[in-house]
Amino acid sequence: MIENGAYIYNQRAKIEKIAEEICGQGFDLLFFTSSGGSLAMMQPFEHMINNMSEINVGSMLSADLLLTGYNRLSDRSVAFLTSKSGDTKETLRAAEHLKGRGVRLVSVVGVEESPLEEISDYSIVYKEGRPQELVFYLLIGKILYIQGAFPDYPQFAEELRNLPSALVQVRKAADEKCKKYAADYHKEPYNIWIGSGDLWPTAYSYSMCVLEESQWIRTKSVSSPEFFHGTLELLEEDVCVTLLLTEGPTRLLDERVKRFAGQHTKKLTCFDTKDYQLPGISKCFRCYLSPVVMAAVLQRISKNIEVITNHSLDIRRYYRKSDY
Repeated sequence: MIENGAYIYNQRAKIEKIAEEICGQGFDLLFFTSSGGSLAMMQPFEHMINNMSEINVGSMLSADLLLTGYNRLSDRSVAFLTSKSGDTKETLRAAEHLKGRGVRLVSVVGVEESPLEEISDYSIVYKEGRPQELVFYLLIGKILYIQGAFPDYPQFAEELRNLPSALVQVRKAADEKCKKYAADYHKEPYNIWIGSGDLWPTAYSYSMCVLEESQWIRTKSVSSPEFFHGTLELLEEDVCVTLLLTEGPTRLLDERVKRFAGQHTKKLTCFDTKDYQLPGISKCFRCYLSPVVMAAVLQRISKNIEVITNHSLDIRRYYRKSDY
């Protein structure tokens, strides 16, 4: 993580120049589109833009975009796409569709010279592993700064230099709790995962892309506010519930779930970003970093659970194995 973080951070000047050119040319909409967990990784930045500014922002899965369109898009819009492989079919088709509409494309990919990179107006390569979110903290943070919505960005960007090493410490601090969690709950027949605001995409994508896709564990993900409009009725004392608590503006919604679920199940686990120190990061910036901190925590569940279940995270039955 430290090596990959340094590789990304060393591209800061390039990333900020992209932000400057986007703002210099003007835009009417910032739009995030990709497939599966790739879109979920970007959606906290949609939340960040919406919460901090009056900039028009939106997101949509690429498969939906191809069939329904998005009526706020124009040739003055800017779209952000991400794909680890750079060749995800639906994401690539969405890029071609957007390009045909005159939308400027910014791609964030894991490999160089990929088809997605080639079609994009701008691209940033993050190579292997996390924290690829660092690209977006620099890119979106700079756009917000230029638009007058994030005056503290210069200090934030300087401190992001410390983020990879801080996340390593988070991983180490979380490991024992995550190991116990994996041992205790890997055989649960049903799991409920809950989060809000900038951690709702994390709860959704982790339950889908890791527990379901990579471990074949049955899960239900629900946002903290929506939990009280249906899913709460499924709570019994032996139902496994996992709650992710953000330090962002929706934390009160998570705390409400914690109070209620703690009264109705003996299998409630809370992962709270407040529990982890971030050396080199000012307290005032923690509210923006819950997604990347939680990703570091949950990675230790992933790495421990594949050992406990003897089921590699790389095994798939259907995904990219057959036509569908």
